[in-house]
Amino acid sequence: MNQMDMRQVNVPGGPLPVWVRDGEPTALVFLHYWGGSHRTFAPVIDRLDAGRTVVSYDHRGWGAARGLPGPYGIGRLADDVLDVVRELGLGRYVLVGHSMGGKVAQLVASRRPDGLAGLVLVAPAPPRPAVDAQAADALSHAYDSRATVGDALQHVLTHRPLPADLREQVLADSLAADDDARLAWPLHGITEDIAAAAAAIDVPVHILAGEHDRVDPPASLEADLLPVVPGARMTVIEGTGHLSPLEAPARLATEIDRFAAALAPART
Repeated sequence: MNQMDMRQVNVPGGPLPVWVRDGEPTALVFLHYWGGSHRTFAPVIDRLDAGRTVVSYDHRGWGAARGLPGPYGIGRLADDVLDVVRELGLGRYVLVGHSMGGKVAQLVASRRPDGLAGLVLVAPAPPRPAVDAQAADALSHAYDSRATVGDALQHVLTHRPLPADLREQVLADSLAADDDARLAWPLHGITEDIAAAAAAIDVPVHILAGEHDRVDPPASLEADLLPVVPGARMTVIEGTGHLSPLEAPARLATEIDRFAAALAPART
């Protein structure tokens, strides 16, 4: 990533590599999707206001954090978020969560931590499960091989083909997981009902849904997220599928910058 420094944050089980770009006091903390990495948001981060503080990292069990031990459920991933925030000394921050990262962000926000100013949920998994156990089990095989990842990219994850370099990045990231970490989301996290917790969220929430998203389509989010999260609002991003950080990074950067700029000033 351009102009980002890698630091080590202590979390249970060992050090977690975290990429940081220092800037204004309100930080943007990016949480990637199941199969992604800190690289997923790089095209968005490169287009953000240059003055913003940015934090990005790989979830436990994935990519640069592959060596961290489990458990790998969304509860532990939420704990890791708060450990990163605390270790970096972030006094005020916005969580930007994509898909699985969006559900993790909801769980973090439900705890009402000090310093959390808002949520941007990009094609988020809703708090109420939108898939049944049979569909989740089938999903668990999506990243078995390069062939299955390629099939998911073509038929499920994107609206249009990605450029060759980004396609290769997705293929590599999707296969760069500990087996238990890879299975934790489809077999447990995606069907976990956190609606009761999400109802406690008390910060502004902006949902960015992909017009052609086959994983978490706008209609699903309208039914299973908007009624649950108090005050949430949604913008539909035209011409994109589930991987909008790679398909429409400029539009996402604009929406994130606008959301962050509109937040109420921090209390003094």
